[in-house]
Amino acid sequence: MSDDVTIRVAAAGDIHASEANAEEVAAAFADVDGSVDLILLAGDLTTYGQPSQAEVLAAACRSLETPVSAVLGNHDWHCAQRDELVSVLEDAGVCVLDPGHTVRCVQSVEVGIVGAKGFVGGFPGSHMPDFGEPSLRAVYAGAGQDVRAVDEGLRAVAGCPIRIVLLHYSPSPSTLEGEPVAIWAFLGTDRLAAPIAEHEPDLVLHGHAHAGTFEGAIGKAPVYNVSVPVIARDFWLFELDIPTPAHAPIH
Repeated sequence: MSDDVTIRVAAAGDIHASEANAEEVAAAFADVDGSVDLILLAGDLTTYGQPSQAEVLAAACRSLETPVSAVLGNHDWHCAQRDELVSVLEDAGVCVLDPGHTVRCVQSVEVGIVGAKGFVGGFPGSHMPDFGEPSLRAVYAGAGQDVRAVDEGLRAVAGCPIRIVLLHYSPSPSTLEGEPVAIWAFLGTDRLAAPIAEHEPDLVLHGHAHAGTFEGAIGKAPVYNVSVPVIARDFWLFELDIPTPAHAPIH
């Protein structure tokens, strides 16, 4: 006989930690700690990307039992102090995927987490081309780097029973409904969808689209916009069930 294993994931994006909401951030993480197996943060961890704001999040995470993985968002780059910000978070035990992948062993199950900020670039009818001024082509190339990172990460964790993609920018227009169509090109790009459609991870999470839609899909892969203004709570809780193989009887 075999029993299913349930992996519990708490996810949120756009926390925008700062000294002004330090108590609320600490309380939110303390409330969920121990009741879930993983905490995943979909970017915009801070308000303006200041290391002092990262320390607010670090203080909330430092004593947690639950492992935390995160990607950065556009707000986390604003002050051009990316390295200092990441150092503060990593010193508190947060696994920052910028980009990258990690494997967490949860209830004897390997969970592969592939993370990248993602970037802009648009969707059908509003694609940014790889053409023209060097500055525009650099934006296109920046998105391409994260697309490749997602593909490489999914290949690296292909053997994991559970595979999760964690982004900040949206890979699908299905979770942008509610945002003005005129700004969709600045909220993500469907170039990020290609490796997701190919590898079919079990769960795709992103933030950034504060007025978007919670649930969407890329092929068979479910996509969720876990921006705090969308989920209207500190974290959204996901349960991922996988069957445990039955052991062969001993004769």
